[in-house]
Order: sequence, then C-alpha cells, then structure tokens
Amino acid sequence: MSIRLRLTAWYSGILAVMLLAFSAAIYGFVYFNTYGDLKDRVQKQVEELQVRPRWGYDGSLLNVDVNLTQADLLEEANMLVQIYIYDSKTIQQSDNMSSLGMKFEFPARDKIENQKGFKQLSLGGYHFIMYQMALKNPDGKPLAVLQVAAPTSQEDKLMLRLKNILLVGSFATLLAAFTFGLFLARKSMSPIGKVIEAANGIQTGTDLSSRIEYEGPPDEIGQLIETVNSMLGRMEGFYKELEDSYAAQRRFVSDASHELRTPLTTIRGNIDLLQKVWDLEPGENPSLDDASIRQMSKESVRDIADEAKRMSRLVADMLSLARADTGRTFDKEPVALEPMMTEVARRAAFLPHQAEWVVGEMTHLNGKYIVGNKDYLQQMLFIFIDNAFKYTPAGEVSLNAVFYQSQVGIRITDTGIGMDKDEVPHIFDRFYRADESRGITEGIGLGLSIAKWIIDEHGGSVEVVTRQGEGTTFVIWLPLLFAPPLE
Repeated sequence: MSIRLRLTAWYSGILAVMLLAFSAAIYGFVYFNTYGDLKDRVQKQVEELQVRPRWGYDGSLLNVDVNLTQADLLEEANMLVQIYIYDSKTIQQSDNMSSLGMKFEFPARDKIENQKGFKQLSLGGYHFIMYQMALKNPDGKPLAVLQVAAPTSQEDKLMLRLKNILLVGSFATLLAAFTFGLFLARKSMSPIGKVIEAANGIQTGTDLSSRIEYEGPPDEIGQLIETVNSMLGRMEGFYKELEDSYAAQRRFVSDASHELRTPLTTIRGNIDLLQKVWDLEPGENPSLDDASIRQMSKESVRDIADEAKRMSRLVADMLSLARADTGRTFDKEPVALEPMMTEVARRAAFLPHQAEWVVGEMTHLNGKYIVGNKDYLQQMLFIFIDNAFKYTPAGEVSLNAVFYQSQVGIRITDTGIGMDKDEVPHIFDRFYRADESRGITEGIGLGLSIAKWIIDEHGGSVEVVTRQGEGTTFVIWLPLLFAPPLE
C-alpha cells in the first residue's frame, strides 16, 4: 500500500471516528431534549390534573371524577388518561382514549410504589411515554393508579429523520473526505514521485546534472527536494572529482610507464650488448680487440649507471607523490631562514648549469623563522633552481627574498626560454612538460608537482610570472612564524 493511500486511510478512519462521536453527541442531545420536553409536559399535566375521589359508605373508592375543563385540555394536549380502581376493579378513561379503544396495563397494588414514574410502552402500533402514580386514602393505602400517557409518534419520526440525516451525511462526508483526501495526498506526494524518478535516473545512468523542479511552498516536501538537489550537486561534484582522479591516475600510470620504459630499454640493450661481446670466443671477431671490448664495456656500464640513477630519481619522486596522495604529512618545527637560504645558495652552485648563478643579499633574513621541515623546504628550492638551470642555457639565474606583511617570498628568477601563458596552469601537473622542451631538456615532469605539494603542506602559495623567450620568475610565499628585529 502506497504512502498516500495509507495517509488517506488513516485520516479517513480518524474522520469516521470523529463523525461517529459527533453524530452520537448530536443524536443524544436531541433525543434527551425532545423526550425530556415531552416528559416535562406529561409531568406538568399530572401535577395540574384535578381529580376528585368519590367514596362509598364502607369507605371504598367508587370512582374518580376529572374536571371537564381539564379533560378538554387533555384532549387538546393529546394526553391519554386512565384510572384503575383496585377495590371495584373498574377502569376510567379519558374520552379520547375511550374512542381509541385502548387500555393500559396496570401494576398490582403491592407493586405500584416500585413502578411509579415514567415508562415507555407500545400499544396498538403506537409508542407512548406514560407516567403512573398511586392514588391513596388518608391512611396511605393505594386505592387506585393514575396513568397519563402521551404518544411519541412525532418525536419518533423526528429522531428517525435525524438518525438518517446523520448517517447519510456522515457517510457522504466520509466519502467526499476520502476522495478529496486521496486527491490532495496524491498532489502533495507528487514531488516525492519526482524524487523517485530522479533517483531511478541516477541509478540507471551516470547523469548527475538533473535536478528536481519544485514550485511549491517551502514545507517539508520543499525542504526534502532542496536537500536532494543539494545532495545531487555534491554527488555531481564528487563524481567529477572522482573522474578527474581516475583520469589523472590513468595519465600518471601511462606517463610513468613511458618514463620507465626508456631507461629499461637502454639498460636491457646495453646488457644484451655486453652479453654478446663477452660471449665471443678469442679471435671470433678480429675487429674487437681487448681494448675495444673494454672501452665498449665501460660505455655500456656508464649508460646503465646513468639510467639506474634516472630510475632511482623517478621512483623517489613517485614515492613522494604517493605519500602526498595518501594525505601523509611530515614533522614541522621552526626553521631559521638565513642559515637555510645560505646553505641552499651554496649547494646550488654545484648543480649542473651554464647560466650565471647570482645570489642576492640574505642578511635581512636574520631572525626570521617559518614553521616547516627543513629537508623538504630545501628539496623544494632545489627543484625550482634546478628547473631554472635546465631552461636557461645562457644568461643568469638569481635567488633572493622579499617580505610582504606576515609572509616571506623566496624569488627565483631566470632569463631562460620562458613559457607561453597557456602552459602556466599545467606546469604543476604530473609528467607535464612544455612541448618545446620535450625530448630536448632532461627531466620527467614530476619536480614541480612535488614542489607544489611541499608548498601546500607548509600553508604557502606560489606565484608564476613568465614570458616566452624572456624568462620565468617563481615566487614562493611562506607564512612567517615571527619576525624579531635584526640581530
């Protein structure tokens, strides 16, 4: 059973109970008031009825006279009067009752006191409300019973009509309420159907851009749809990020395989060459004497060593990036800027380079500290400096530092080949290298990715200014821990 049908059934059931209780209350109120008024009229007629007993010589009750004027009033009030005398066993009736040929049952003398008051009875197909009381002598002995009755046909018709009206009205109201309730429940629950359709569409496909349209009030349904749309938006973002991650992973694996294939091919080729040369029998190849074989072996071993170093650097870089991908970090502590920068400047002079190495003044870094890891910071700086040396075949590469607000900017500038502005957004992507440098400049395209990860872990940022054919400037901004006056 659907929710809208259950809701309609519940509301209809509650309405049915309420209608039943309301109808019963109305019926009871009208019943007690209608028959109560009739009883009050009968009681009033009994109290106002003038009866005169006539006694015999022996003290017995012969009959009871009723005032004629009062009798006329009884007929006009549609009252029936009967008096039964126990001693003479005679019955006296009002004229209207005599004309109808009716006779009420009367109680025994010893039970008259217990049966005093009102009672309902049916006689000749008519319903009556009757009040009976004993007529006593001065000694208190019951001599006769007075019975005054009023027909209830009008009241019975009224109550039957009221009952029918209440039953038919309640049933019609319940049927209308169920119909309209089902219509309103279906209309109010229709947005839930849209949610189900959207969920089914997502389940059977991969389109997460669909949203549920809703123009109703901001009620619970509206809040639910807003939540579902927000969830779909987040899911779409997560899905795109996941797709980008999968694409980056596939590209990473492809590029890593390509980068590893080249040194492995070189190593394998040199090993095959050495095996062939060393398996030659003496005199088998006169053109290869011992000196030639020795020189060829040295060159092959040198190539194998170079490619092994290249593979070691590649594996180390990949491990660093894998560590970054897993969210692992490193220990940090206050690092003094001047000693670290001085050491980096000194060691960078030993890197392979053709450009002139220019180091700016570092004394203004005295007493300045940053929170970080010294080894990783030096690795990051060497990546930028080595990168500048590679792409600056002539000219100069400079290193200096500036301050801005609570940050220190380490600036590395070269006058090399520079980059096109369209390449700047991709230079920190893994295995990315400008097309002009591919196959010309040595490298595998992981250095800047590692440098960017180190900068991010230190809460810093990097700024790139470049122009093709004129050079590139990298400014690494790192937050200062404190900056006391110069010592």
